[in-house]
Amino acid sequence: MKTFKKTLTAAVLSSIMLGGIAHASDPAECKEVRFTDPGWTDINSTNGVASVLLNSLGYAPRVQTLAVPIGFEGMKNGEIDIFLGNWMPAQQKFIDRYKDDLDVIGVNLEGAKFTLAVPSYAYAAGVHDFADLAKFPDQFDMRIYGIEAGAPANQLLQNMVDSNDFSLGEWRVVESGEQGVMAQVRRAVKRKEFIVFLGWEPHPMNSNLEMNYLTGGDKYFGPNFGGAEVQTVTRSGYADQCGNVGKLLSNLKFTLAMENQIMGLILDEKMDPVIAARNWVKKNPDALDAWLDGVTTFDGKPGLAAVKGSLGIN
Repeated sequence: MKTFKKTLTAAVLSSIMLGGIAHASDPAECKEVRFTDPGWTDINSTNGVASVLLNSLGYAPRVQTLAVPIGFEGMKNGEIDIFLGNWMPAQQKFIDRYKDDLDVIGVNLEGAKFTLAVPSYAYAAGVHDFADLAKFPDQFDMRIYGIEAGAPANQLLQNMVDSNDFSLGEWRVVESGEQGVMAQVRRAVKRKEFIVFLGWEPHPMNSNLEMNYLTGGDKYFGPNFGGAEVQTVTRSGYADQCGNVGKLLSNLKFTLAMENQIMGLILDEKMDPVIAARNWVKKNPDALDAWLDGVTTFDGKPGLAAVKGSLGIN
């Protein structure tokens, strides 16, 4: 019996070492993986990447388009598992409000920007700073274009208007979804009209538009043009319950260039986010090594081999 036990133990250890398996398979309730998406193309992209990987690993990812506050409430109520788009510090208030109901897994993107921007011809005319906007009220029609209703950034802008900071007390914040505000910006640029809008990177706007970010908004968006990091957040205890998905989430680190490229496929080529992400991953297979380090399939087999096999990568 002792010999049998030693032989069995040795076989198990050998299997783990040779297969590179760091986690046992997740329980059945972890098979469906529920993401929230505010409808932003950068989060479409990262959710697309995660979905490609999880599908290849034998999971069933599901993405729901929800406004930011509803997504956080969904995680609190256990109806949503993961949010890959917690922009900080812009969304700090949600972390403060839901800190007992959430886990911050880590930062998935660094070097992001998020603040007001104008077309380059408006910049050339003298609009360099938040304080310059009030010098051109008629040209801007006293409007600032934000993003979708309920987004924390819109509230920051509304607070700025309500406080009459930069003499903008009579201006109006126009709430619009990402695609809506980009359409408005393109129309204005075509006509060489002034427009001020929330700009951010990663986003194809940075390469598709001649635009400049404005200084002076540190009080509202932070220094370095709203220099931001994007966090991965889950409902409380999720990574402990679903350890293999938790390991994948902790591994997922993105770059500005990667997100710009996938977002370009979504916006310019009209690709579905999952197809765009799959396209990018197949052309950049080296990213898989770090993403899948220590990750298995749903049933416990080596994850890297499974994903490469699913995507037809040698």
